[in-house]
Amino acid sequence: MELLELKHVYKNYDSTKVLKDINLKVSKGKIIGLLGKNGSGKTTLIKLINDLLTPTKGEILVNGKKVGIESKEVISYLPERTYMNKQMKVSEVINYFEDFYENFDSKKAKKLLKDLGLDINQKLAKMSKGMQEKVQLVLVMSRRADLYILDEPLGGVDPATRDYILDTILNNFNENASVIISTHLISDIERILDEVIFINDGKIVLQSDTDELRNKEKLSIDEIFRRMFKC
Repeated sequence: MELLELKHVYKNYDSTKVLKDINLKVSKGKIIGLLGKNGSGKTTLIKLINDLLTPTKGEILVNGKKVGIESKEVISYLPERTYMNKQMKVSEVINYFEDFYENFDSKKAKKLLKDLGLDINQKLAKMSKGMQEKVQLVLVMSRRADLYILDEPLGGVDPATRDYILDTILNNFNENASVIISTHLISDIERILDEVIFINDGKIVLQSDTDELRNKEKLSIDEIFRRMFKC
């Protein structure tokens, strides 16, 4: 049984077709890059998997069951925009997550925050945008989930912090879980990717093992993406 499966999924907004016949399988123990230009449908696809949008047509299964309350319990989702109450202290957000999610590991969260030099007694409102994004990523990766979905996790952080965050992602999920990362920073993340999914104009145009694709094309994933989409 696949961890995630999409069968002939379409999503329309009125007369605009955003996703077109998406067929996708994600197995356990993979780190997958979801790559595409702006407006290609990445965020819509992510929201469908997280049951934040309803497909116009098609079926989405997580652990063989339709998305819903049960899938929310096993998916840990990092949205592109910060959603936390900025009047709360980091420690208060940790307590909130601990109360809300049975699979949240507060000890892990506190360790990761300490590693990043973040003060758990500081209010989010007093933090920079990049610091807030680090807090949010730590919270997401501190859940013992089956599937982690990260929408632009590196967008607001400096290059020096990106390697630490990637190593945090790499080291903080178990072999029975998978991670889907949507990002524009392909060259920064490709070293940790097992597979890539290229999406363009609402369609999946490529899904491949990264090593096989690099060996076949004799190029990096970033170079392959740029060539395909003429970036």
